[in-house]
Amino acid sequence: MGRKKIGLVGGGQIGGILALLATQKELGDIVVLDIPEMESYVKGKALDIMESTPVLGCDAKVEGTSNYEDLAGADVNIVTAGLPRKPGMSREDLLSTNVKIITAVAEQLKKHAPDSFNIILTNPLDAMVYSFKKITGFPKERVVGMAGVLDTSRFCSFVAMELGISVEDISATVLGGHGPTMVPLFRLATVGGVPLTELLPMDKIEAIADRTRKAGTEIVKLLGNGSAFFSPAASAIAMAESYIKDKRRVFTCAAMCEGEYGIDGYYIGVPVLIGAGGVEKVLEIKLTEEEKAMLANSLEAVKKATAETGL
Repeated sequence: MGRKKIGLVGGGQIGGILALLATQKELGDIVVLDIPEMESYVKGKALDIMESTPVLGCDAKVEGTSNYEDLAGADVNIVTAGLPRKPGMSREDLLSTNVKIITAVAEQLKKHAPDSFNIILTNPLDAMVYSFKKITGFPKERVVGMAGVLDTSRFCSFVAMELGISVEDISATVLGGHGPTMVPLFRLATVGGVPLTELLPMDKIEAIADRTRKAGTEIVKLLGNGSAFFSPAASAIAMAESYIKDKRRVFTCAAMCEGEYGIDGYYIGVPVLIGAGGVEKVLEIKLTEEEKAMLANSLEAVKKATAETGL
């Protein structure tokens, strides 16, 4: 069979961490691609990781390149290419620049890796996944956006910090677009099977939900130059691993809805099953009237950003 091949399109902060995590988990051989001006830089990152493999005790071939032909036959591509946010910028501020970048990437991957499973991280996330799908024409099962995994992870982190409880025992779901309109379903959140609503007062839970919505912006402000990279990389690797190993895990991801949740023809954060077939199923949750209204509000933001791509 040979090892799987993983293409990482974009060799910046997230790209480097993706390469390290994929190596540590021995998910396959890795090719980190960036623009020609950055080729030497990504070759350096790849070589640095390769030189750590004897210490880490893992086998993987890691290469850097600027040539899309080196991604031929990739099983999985994780796309982080695009401008990161700076303080004062919304995800939508990146749209016009990043849609051009995503278009170029999509055209190349369609040509060189037509059978790949593709995970998109570029912001504004929901609109960029939609653009990638439109341009490649790949089936919806093989194009997905990393958002809800990260938003859910952030929500769970804040709950753990508040309660002083292991993150391993916290389960939650965050639906909707990746941005300030996301919808944390705290009535479904549990801590070791105990409903979160029985462990924290509603005002505390609302504060955690609010912090989750603004979590990316909080990190952008703290870093001062760029946006989060450790947590987005970890989230994308969890999705890639579920596909490569057919783990059939359930994550909230930006998936193409065709009628689910009353949404048709848009990418938005919903719970999905990821296995060897890619996004194999969208899981529908019965929402309360209030949650439906919040999801409808989130969809409006997604529709606006999607329309602005002009695709």
